[in-house]
Formats: sequence, C-alpha cells, structure tokens
Amino acid sequence: MIPSQPSALLPSLFEHVDEGRRLTVLHIGPALAETVTFFSHYRCKLHFIDLFGDLAKLAPAEDATVSLEQTLLDLMQIPDGTRFDLCLFWDLFNFLQRDAIGALAHALAPHLKDTTLAHGFAVHSLKTPQSGKLYGIKELDQISTRPRATPLPGYSPCNQGQLERTLDCFSVTRSVLLPEGRLELLLRASRRS
Repeated sequence: MIPSQPSALLPSLFEHVDEGRRLTVLHIGPALAETVTFFSHYRCKLHFIDLFGDLAKLAPAEDATVSLEQTLLDLMQIPDGTRFDLCLFWDLFNFLQRDAIGALAHALAPHLKDTTLAHGFAVHSLKTPQSGKLYGIKELDQISTRPRATPLPGYSPCNQGQLERTLDCFSVTRSVLLPEGRLELLLRASRRS
C-alpha cells in the first residue's frame, strides 16, 4: 500500500474544475502511477518534468555561459502556446537557490493563465530538515509519499515570505502548517511588476 498524508489544500485545486473541459497540468517530478491514475478521471494533458534529477544544472555558477532561465527552458521544453491550468511543484522550491526560483518564474510566466493554480511545499523554519520524499496524488485529499532512494543535493529551504518575494508569477492564497515545520501552499498566478 502506498503511504499518504492528508491534504487540506489539494481539493482547492480542483474546486472549480469543469470535468468537461480539458486541463493542462504541469507536474514537477517523476510520473508516479497513482498520479497518472488520479488524472485519468479528467480530460487532461499532463506535462511531467522531473527537475529533481537536474538540480546540479540549476545551481548558480559564476562561470555559467547559459543563464539559469535558458537552462530551465532547455530542461522543461514546454511547447509554445501551452498554458497551464494547474502546477504541482511539490517541494522543488526547497532545492533551488533564490536565483533559480526567479528564473523558474520567468520561464513559466508565458505559460500561465490568470486562473492558473498551483500547489507546493515550503518550510515555516529554515531549520526544517529535508523530507526525503517523492510526492504524488493518491486521492483528491490525499498526497502519496514515497521515500527517495537518496537525499537530494542542494537543500536550501524557502519560507513562505522568501518564496513569495522570489516566485513573482504566483502569490500564496492559503497555507497550512504541517508536522515537522513544513508548509503546504496553494498558489494563484499573479502579474507582479
């Protein structure tokens, strides 16, 4: 049986989904079977992009010949004209330096609608340890959790305030404090200047 944790915010992502309308979903991380099964109940196009395997390429480097934004664009390869309805970031923001989060915001901005919603995790305290989990959707209010084979490099967690200042294409609409000092976040696309 796949372990899971309850989610107070995941249902909000689907609250206004018209089941007859096609969804376009960005999922950062590997395509877990339970997530694919969950989305099989919707008309949707899923974009699974596992940036966790490329974290070393997303670390800022003084001698970089390619910008972080261009690196992200090359890794994600989002087709022109794609506009996401839902984005599932999971704990990606806890493994990116602030420059990389800003670059991600710029890379994603052209692919967001005014109504795009997102889900992710941050931390309440910067001393919160790495969770060491892979996440997916088991049920509308259940997030599946699987242990990662090895800890990920570059753990540099963001608290909610830091994330909101850096990820300027989204604003946090709700947050819930979870055990171990983690925060579950619901985000909405925003146009900040």
